[in-house]
Amino acid sequence: MTDTDALIAGGGLAGLSLALALERGLGGARLAVADPTFAAPAPRSADMRASAFAAGARRLFETLGVWERVADAAQPMLAMEITDSKLGDAARPVFLSFEGDVAPGEPFAHMVPNAVLQDAMTDLARERGIALLPAGVASFAAGPTVSRIDLTDGTPATARLLCACDGGRSKLRALAGIGVVGWSYHQSAIVMTVGHERPHEGKAVEHFLPAGPFAILPLTGNRSSIVWTEATETAKSLLKLPRVLLLDELERRFGLQLGALEILDEPQAFPLGFQMARSFVGERLALVGDAAHTIHPIAGQGINMGLRDVAALAEVVTDTGRLGLDIGGPDMLARYQRWRRFDTLTMGAATDGLNRLFGVRNDAARLVRDVGLGIVERLPGLKSFFIRDAAGIVGAAPKLLRGEAL
Repeated sequence: MTDTDALIAGGGLAGLSLALALERGLGGARLAVADPTFAAPAPRSADMRASAFAAGARRLFETLGVWERVADAAQPMLAMEITDSKLGDAARPVFLSFEGDVAPGEPFAHMVPNAVLQDAMTDLARERGIALLPAGVASFAAGPTVSRIDLTDGTPATARLLCACDGGRSKLRALAGIGVVGWSYHQSAIVMTVGHERPHEGKAVEHFLPAGPFAILPLTGNRSSIVWTEATETAKSLLKLPRVLLLDELERRFGLQLGALEILDEPQAFPLGFQMARSFVGERLALVGDAAHTIHPIAGQGINMGLRDVAALAEVVTDTGRLGLDIGGPDMLARYQRWRRFDTLTMGAATDGLNRLFGVRNDAARLVRDVGLGIVERLPGLKSFFIRDAAGIVGAAPKLLRGEAL
């Protein structure tokens, strides 16, 4: 029997971040993360993607002691340009640009390879005495004081709080009978890493093309991460092309402003959709990250929304535990849901609206879009607000996103 105060299902970025946050907030608590990938003798992430972590997320990682382990692999994002054009246009004028820091010396975002971050958090969790269980959750039943859990390797467990960090197809969400609202965009994001001759100087570029956004995100060295949105069937066809032809298609969208390009890894495609759980909580259960919500990556907010969940849940659980109250009780869960649901719905609606707006291909809609972007470009106060809001550090931001200890 594995008895825990909190058991986290899912050893990805959200699950490990939550475990480390709870360890800081509830010193001495019995914590466990359950994930079948921990069965490997020395589990290492195979995730070749990189993610854009907003300033609030970086503050969270810094407070948890993670950032110092990944800082050398983190590329500051110093500027961003947004264009809106047709694929064959000779020029792509910049309609909106962002640059500057959210605070002196603090860029608004950093790009970090997922595997580097995942491996650093796995090692840190082990060092801090968090149990890494090499199994998933097979079933659970909530009781008056604890949930009784059966793991996939046959081990029984108990937890006062069970946290579902097990992704968009969350098994725990399904076992709890929590429904979802959602739809497919019939688009896929092609993700790859490219090398280029000239330095990017920390600048990210997002081209809004008729098929969807094409994002160039800076990595350390003369490398960039590509997030290339196409209709799902088109994406499948592109990935079947010989590498030289795929590179030709890439160059049509990327341009040659950074010199000759080279694809450095194996491109992958991920289907895109919108999904929102009808409730973020169940009996002794909290949904976190993709288990609660998935949104379009058009604004790069997916992982950052999950880390906002982590910061909010960790703060609510810590406050509850320090008062000697039930950390898996209905009052704590209701407070977590109130804190996160409105923000998540707002961001989900915004990204869905942006994707639909930029998906309209006629010239009249394009003119309206470009006028709107131009107005924002000429209002520095509004641009500054958008940057700080995307960074997750405005309003009632949780302590960890402000860089404060729990």
